[in-house]
Amino acid sequence: MSPVFPTVREVLALDPVRHGAPRLVAGEAGLDRPVRWVHVAEVPDIATLLRGGELVLTTGIGLPGEDAGLRAFIGDLAGVGVSGLVVELGRRYHTGVPRVMAAAAERHGLPLVELRRATPFVRVTEAVHALIVDAQLTELRAAEEIHQRFTELSVEGADPGEVVRQAAELSGCPVVLENLSRQVLAYDPARENAELLLDRWEQHSRRIQPVGRTVYDPDSGWLVTMVGARGEDWGRLLLRWPGGGEWNSARDAVTGPVSPPNRLTILVERAASTLALGRLIRRDAEGLERQIHRTLLTALLDRSRPVDEVALRARGLGLVLERRHLVGVVVRHRADDPESASTGTGDGDDPGPARLRDLAEAVGQAVREANLTGLTSAVDDQAVGALLALPDPAAEERALASFAAALRRNRPESRSSDSATTRAAGAGKGTEPARAVGGGKSAEPGRGAGGLIIAAGSGVSSLREAGRSLIEARQVAEAARNDRRDLPIFRLPHVGLAGLLHLLRDEPRLQTFVERELGALLAYDARHPREHLLGTLRAYLEQGRNKSAAAVAAHLSRPAFYERLARIGRILDVDLDSVDACLSLHVALLALDAIRTS
Repeated sequence: MSPVFPTVREVLALDPVRHGAPRLVAGEAGLDRPVRWVHVAEVPDIATLLRGGELVLTTGIGLPGEDAGLRAFIGDLAGVGVSGLVVELGRRYHTGVPRVMAAAAERHGLPLVELRRATPFVRVTEAVHALIVDAQLTELRAAEEIHQRFTELSVEGADPGEVVRQAAELSGCPVVLENLSRQVLAYDPARENAELLLDRWEQHSRRIQPVGRTVYDPDSGWLVTMVGARGEDWGRLLLRWPGGGEWNSARDAVTGPVSPPNRLTILVERAASTLALGRLIRRDAEGLERQIHRTLLTALLDRSRPVDEVALRARGLGLVLERRHLVGVVVRHRADDPESASTGTGDGDDPGPARLRDLAEAVGQAVREANLTGLTSAVDDQAVGALLALPDPAAEERALASFAAALRRNRPESRSSDSATTRAAGAGKGTEPARAVGGGKSAEPGRGAGGLIIAAGSGVSSLREAGRSLIEARQVAEAARNDRRDLPIFRLPHVGLAGLLHLLRDEPRLQTFVERELGALLAYDARHPREHLLGTLRAYLEQGRNKSAAAVAAHLSRPAFYERLARIGRILDVDLDSVDACLSLHVALLALDAIRTS
């Protein structure tokens, strides 16, 4: 029965009842039973007219005179589930109710109250019914606010976290959104301890198995509703109501469990509908689990959330990040990968988001196939990150090798290339079949990864340092975009000087060094774009200061090349035959490339 109704204890505290000098004779255990209505009766067979939850008022003038009749009267009232019996003394009973009546009421747990002064019953009924009507009006107002709040959230396209937060705010109760695997997608502890709320969540949640779409589980105290639409459920929304989950005086064999107010049932169902609608609207976007992964990875990268919160939310997803060896991994396409420029669907759509989603799915699948655990998600428009949680540092190299091997098996390009090869092979009979990428030969250097760069940061032992490992992995991946080597995993030592400069590309002192070394030449090229002297200097330095080879590389005659070198020397005021001067210029060129590709 809904707690929108006042309890027997609350009724006894009303002024019209206190005027009658009430005294509890029996059934103290039932004082917290809700009172649905007040009924005045003076006949012994009144039980047949009741439905349960009534507080019966009587003077006792019509009650049986024998003990057996009184026992039967009390038994019938308890059997239909009345909330209590109030007897006014003075007309039938003068000093107190019969002992047999009190004993029967105590045995049934039925509150039995004496009024030792004459009391107008009409004042009691008016006071109680006013409480009930006021409470019902409060419920209606709450239902209207719930409807308005969640309608606004639906129109605004609020994310699941906001929907859950609003549900917790409106109810004042903890709310949890989980998927069908009992992983927490969003939660709000409503000022309770989040650690305790989510402790061993999966095991706790699996014990909550109510039958029905929206059901209250009295044993656990959780109100549960399914979340989904069009016959496809994808999660559950749970609200813990503080009035349940334990046996008390209002919950016994007669009245049964005390259910949450109707407004809470309305609230969880409206919240679930809002979540389902949002899911339909975002059906082409990332899954909720992946959104949570991205939120947590982003929080580690930019330190936008406390580390303890990241650990707690990850634990809700079934991922333990504390006391683990953590390794940041970033996967991206190579700079010269033809697929990076276009994936050619022919309809003019931008293939970037879909391709990044495919890469994110492949990375997630690789983590699962390698029997690893961790967060995986896109970290920007070009790269997918993963934070691997390993049992100890000794497992790092083996885990990274397993991940890289699984990713190469699952990379999106391998599937699309295989499909293209199959289609081309059957394209025409009697003609030479079209070859797969690479012309049937072994892949060119650097292509063994299917156009992917897999970079890993340094392993760390604390979640507070995980952001550093992820940032290092992302910087190594960016620095290695033009690297032609076919390495399974790129680490910081692999990217050399170019990688170091890439890591330092946002450092003002490095940018000042580039301007000091090359600024005059860059300004000259800006005024004379057809000459492009920077390209001439690059060819000269990349050919080891071999002027003849550099002239060939620059597609210039030797005299023309020599003349350009002389002009570069005058513009920069340097001796291009000096090893130290050329080394400084070469470093500045590499730094300029790193800055321009950031």
